[in-house]
Amino acid sequence: MSIPYLRAAGTSLVLDARGTGVPVIVHWGADLGDLDADLLRSLADAAVPAIPPSSIDVPLRLTLLPTLAEGWSGRPGISAFRPGPGRSGTANLALRLIGVTSVDAAQPGTQALTISLADAAAELAVRTEIEFTVEGVLRLRHTLTNTADPNTADPNTADPNTADPNTATPNTAAPAPASAALASAALELGSLDIILPVPDRAGELLDFTGLWTHERRPQRSVLRHGVWSRESRHGRPGHDDPYLMVAGTPGFGFRSGEVWATHLAWSGDKRVWAESSALGYSVLGSGELLAPGEVQVPSGASHTTPWTVAVYSADGLDGLSARLHPWIRSWSTIASARKVVLNTWEAVYFDHDLPTLKRLAETAARVGVERFVLDDGWFTGRTDDRRALGDWFVDPVAWPGGLHPLVDHVQKLGMDFGLWVEPEMISLDSDVAREHPDWLLGAAGAQTWRFQRALDLGNPAAFDWVAARLTALLTEYPIAYLKWDHNRDLLVGSAHRQTTALYRLLDVLRAAHPGLEIESCASGGARIDLGILERVDRVWTSDTNDPLERQQIQRYTSVLVPPEYLGGHLGAATAHTTGRTSELSFRLATALFGSAGIEWDLTRASDEELGQIAGWIGSYKHFRGLLHTGTVVRADPSDPALELHGVVAPDQSSALFAQVALAAPSAALPERMRFPGLAPERRYRVAPLTLGAAPRAIQDAPPAWLAGVAGAAGEVVFPGVVLSGAVLAGVGLPAPLLAPEQAALYTVDAVK
Repeated sequence: MSIPYLRAAGTSLVLDARGTGVPVIVHWGADLGDLDADLLRSLADAAVPAIPPSSIDVPLRLTLLPTLAEGWSGRPGISAFRPGPGRSGTANLALRLIGVTSVDAAQPGTQALTISLADAAAELAVRTEIEFTVEGVLRLRHTLTNTADPNTADPNTADPNTADPNTATPNTAAPAPASAALASAALELGSLDIILPVPDRAGELLDFTGLWTHERRPQRSVLRHGVWSRESRHGRPGHDDPYLMVAGTPGFGFRSGEVWATHLAWSGDKRVWAESSALGYSVLGSGELLAPGEVQVPSGASHTTPWTVAVYSADGLDGLSARLHPWIRSWSTIASARKVVLNTWEAVYFDHDLPTLKRLAETAARVGVERFVLDDGWFTGRTDDRRALGDWFVDPVAWPGGLHPLVDHVQKLGMDFGLWVEPEMISLDSDVAREHPDWLLGAAGAQTWRFQRALDLGNPAAFDWVAARLTALLTEYPIAYLKWDHNRDLLVGSAHRQTTALYRLLDVLRAAHPGLEIESCASGGARIDLGILERVDRVWTSDTNDPLERQQIQRYTSVLVPPEYLGGHLGAATAHTTGRTSELSFRLATALFGSAGIEWDLTRASDEELGQIAGWIGSYKHFRGLLHTGTVVRADPSDPALELHGVVAPDQSSALFAQVALAAPSAALPERMRFPGLAPERRYRVAPLTLGAAPRAIQDAPPAWLAGVAGAAGEVVFPGVVLSGAVLAGVGLPAPLLAPEQAALYTVDAVK
């Protein structure tokens, strides 16, 4: 296997592992077809570049772990430092290839390689794992092992027992050093990153930024010489998370253009970047962002990086989703249909009153809600957001009979019960903080955020306390669902240590309670990544239920994450977060595409509104099999005020689309609606779907194909129109003239 060739689903990877050096990435991108050993050798030989003037005297080739020693003056793939006399960093690292091995992957059909490298003089080894899935998703990660001999260490090094033994990752192969010699042989890791080449035609970049309630805002730029770097120091990805780093052919869209994208599956600090070097290479890079001294690898121990997920598409951003969504679904923890949730936060806030909540539960059951979630305010002394986090006992004042009366009532109504928690946080005004100040991350005077501090989950006592309290609640009550919140940046402590402890806590709870579902919320969408997704069943996409904001947030979040994970709720007419008032039909259509729920005091809704909500829930239950298994598609609009998106069944037999007017169109007659993703040769009937009141349109007459006709009983029916998939995608249909902030829904069904 001197030239490994991995290929699947229209994409491929070629490595040149001949010789003794670090393997070279010859190609990552489109499938190159059937290549035998001779053709692979010819390809690898032909890929060797010229030697330019004023450069190293051998051809510069980009390896899996590029360093300055190879002539790569861009960001290096590895940096580390070993303290002590005669020891230095990795600037002169000379890794040598030990071997390339095919291995069995956990996912069926996945091609997997392990590449082993070592530098005897630097006393370290690196193992790189490469996986190529049947969906065409590429995953890579490194494991660094410290092979230093502790007997050669400086005996005058300080006692390592004063250091924190939890700074290494959970998969560290050896415990913290027990002697000064072992400590001085430790390797302080600066960075260990994945770097992948992209061709020079990938000259345009897309990544994301955002704010609280305004997450996943796209931003584009031109890839020029230098580094475009996005770094997160929030202790979580943050509301401004870059999310995906995408390089593509200029002008790429949802349905067109070649794109190469990377994502770091990690919930702590990170950096992702694109770099164009004057040396002639362009790359995408990603890795955990480590503070000095944050990760030290003792002699004989190892450190494994998070996975980098990399995807190529010849069909724009939708092509990325078409690979990522099926792959995520292949290992997803989701085991059943996504239930309709009612969350109590924007209905009652901190005002927990059993009679009021019972009436709310009764109204929820009446319209078809399947899960009732009690949000913040249920535990001892929690009357506002300034106190009691960490005291995870049911408040005897608000709940003298415990939560049993409410839980029993909810279950008798046919719903299951969920509970809000924020286990990673603690209030200064709490019994736990007063009794255990050493459990708080940071010094005594460290900044509060939302009047709270972060609990040090890396402290074994604090970890055990949280695990015990959550276990006690899950044992006493039939809790089917935890809404797991995280309402501040860390700002202090080790993000690496905190993140690995969080993963461990989630793993412990899920192992002990196999049926438990967990929703990850981080003051909205500040922690949505493939690291947390391995351990949860839902993510709270944003703290805003404003449908206008939600349209864009959901549009771009779903490029990576399948819609069944994306919690989207029907809120009150006037949004809590923006003050904008929206019509019910727009709110219903927006919340339909995802994991649907309600965040509204339904006891204040009119009977007419409740009837429309019940109809909406019925439609969601009817369509959720399609919405949560199908292919997400998005048309590329010529007018940014108008969008069309939908979900097409895996067998292309049906689809559900939404036409959305975000603002006033630029023309009196807007562009035609073109429906992507259908089978070109099949015929489909397109018909309007109304959820409650019809969307407002400003028109003297609708397009002819949307004109209603009299039915047999005198009612108006909308038969729709039958056209081929090729016509619907290429020519499209005239659009109704929707008013701003309106959405129209369409069913698309194959006909014989």
